[in-house]
Parts: sequence; C-alpha cells; structure tokens
Amino acid sequence: MAVATPGPDERWRCRQCGNLTRFDVTRTTRATEFVHVDLAGDAVVESRDVLADSVEHVTCRWCGTVDAVEVVPRPAGSQAARRTSSGAAPGAASGVAE
Repeated sequence: MAVATPGPDERWRCRQCGNLTRFDVTRTTRATEFVHVDLAGDAVVESRDVLADSVEHVTCRWCGTVDAVEVVPRPAGSQAARRTSSGAAPGAASGVAE
C-alpha cells in the first residue's frame, strides 16, 4: 500500500517520537532515462523522466517505527510556505538574508 507523500505545505512526522527530520523511505520509481555512453564505455544519465513514483513505506530513523509516520501541515512561518511563485525563497533576488 502506498504512503502519502507530503505536499509543499506538509511534512512527515513520527507519532511515536515526534521526529520531523530523519526517515528511511522505500519507494518504487518507474522512469525513462536518456543515457549517454562515451567511447570509453562510461555511461552518464543526461535526462530522466519519472513515469510513476510510489512511496511504499516510511520508517522513522530515530525510533525505527514503521507505521507511525503521518503527514502533518507545516508551520505557517516555515520557509516552504513562504516561497514565491518562482520557487525562490523570499529575499533571494534582493540579497536580503533571513
């Protein structure tokens, strides 16, 4: 069964220990890649298109709990919630540090 992946205004949280930052994520990804192989035989992936991506399970890295990770809203003042429509952090264009 797939696990919910956090959106831009959400994040994972372990119900068991409260962890918000460290998780082991097992996922299945189906992708098409353009691979460039040079004359020496070394391959480099130059582009990758993800066709399907499914998170199978998320384990808390702190306490090891498998089924206690949930998706919760990010705090209103978090940087992800304040991102501009261009995707840059506020103040990035003006050089103002936060």
